[in-house]
Amino acid sequence: MGIARSAYDATWGRLFASMYDRALAGSEDAGMRDRRRDLVAAASGRTIELGAGTGLNFEHYPGAVEELLLTEPFPPMANRLRERTGGAATVIEAPAESLPIPDASADTVVATLVLCTVDDLPATLAEVARVLKPGGRLLFAEHVRSDDPSLARWQDRLERPWKFVAHGCRCNRDTLAAIEASPLEIEAVERGRIPKAAAIVEPLVVGSAVRPL
Repeated sequence: MGIARSAYDATWGRLFASMYDRALAGSEDAGMRDRRRDLVAAASGRTIELGAGTGLNFEHYPGAVEELLLTEPFPPMANRLRERTGGAATVIEAPAESLPIPDASADTVVATLVLCTVDDLPATLAEVARVLKPGGRLLFAEHVRSDDPSLARWQDRLERPWKFVAHGCRCNRDTLAAIEASPLEIEAVERGRIPKAAAIVEPLVVGSAVRPL
């Protein structure tokens, strides 16, 4: 399995990283960029972004962010992230399930279009709760399992091929339910759609959750 994964990452994974910004350009131009900007505007203090990819959120972080740590487990993505940030943020190559960050040391954690890709979502959310200070916030914008039964069935049917093509993305993952079941408490949530996206990844939730005091 490890050999197969390495071969996949060395071929399609690298190509996926090189195409990522172009693949998302239509959605970004049609409104997703504004969603990112509005979401990360609430970040402050010591901020950690999970699976920062190529750094599409980077330009939107406000001056209230005192220190920015960008985590990205896939080296080709991490390399592009370093190029985009030019040393203005710390890039950490680590999976979201195992962050090399001390307990209760972050004011904000940001996750955008990444929780669909983590191997263990409950473990990831437990890590978020661990690294956040009491009262710290998770800011999220994630595509989720549809509440339309017909579309949800298509998400289930296409989950495996989509996961292969989209480098680990689970199009049918009920991320909001996982956050609700985590140690975090939902503070606000809004449902919407990712513009100009494939139907199976259109349903979107944007919101925040806090680590209880």
